[in-house]
Amino acid sequence: MRIKKAKRVKGLGMVLGLMFRTRKTRPLIFEFKKDTRMAIHSLFVFFPFHAVWLDKNNKIIEQRKVKPFVFCVRPRKPFRKLIEIPSMKKIR
Repeated sequence: MRIKKAKRVKGLGMVLGLMFRTRKTRPLIFEFKKDTRMAIHSLFVFFPFHAVWLDKNNKIIEQRKVKPFVFCVRPRKPFRKLIEIPSMKKIR
């Protein structure tokens, strides 16, 4: 699978994430100044996406496929970066 160039988000983009976007949008990278266990949701995200949490050394801590309209998704360990990658295939 080929991934388009990711977009770094900040400010309001960090609040909205993939909400109200189409499946053909670019992957998003969220960077935090310190480790966090902040939860994400997929309310108003109309397609599945892959969430990849990274530590401060860019090592993958956890990854999950998130279905649309899930209220809370939280990794088991603290993370420094989150990448949201839109899934091009529908989940059945």
